[in-house]
Amino acid sequence: MYHIDDFDLKILTLLQTNGRLTNQELSDLVGLSASQCSRRRIALEQAQLILGYHARLAPNAVGLACLGLIEVRLINHTSEYIERFHQMLGEADAIIDAYQTTGEADYLLKVAVADLHGLSALIRQILSQNKSIAHLKTSVVLNRLKENGLMVPELPARS
Repeated sequence: MYHIDDFDLKILTLLQTNGRLTNQELSDLVGLSASQCSRRRIALEQAQLILGYHARLAPNAVGLACLGLIEVRLINHTSEYIERFHQMLGEADAIIDAYQTTGEADYLLKVAVADLHGLSALIRQILSQNKSIAHLKTSVVLNRLKENGLMVPELPARS
């Protein structure tokens, strides 16, 4: 198990905000040499504390402007039903995040589709036909305010 110290935590926090920072930029911000930052970054990657580097895209940039949150309750919790549901999660590209939860819902899904028609089709074709699902509750995201720990910049008003 990897022990995280204050320098590692600072590196992780800075990279979460901007994954494009160079080792030199990191070293200036953290107060270590560039080679020390490089070694620490590699160690954090190998310990799987850094899972990857990604560009944060606006959903409409890739034609997925409609976000939905879907609460899912399974019929029962036998391994067959759970495996069938998990298989569907892996096959449905529109499901971008999936969380197993406590409370009334067993899972919370974050989905991204082009429009409301696409959301309806996803619910009808993929989720409702899965024999493991007893109940769905869908909410449409009106505004993205904060994602991945970062405030989402406001779009300019249309004229």
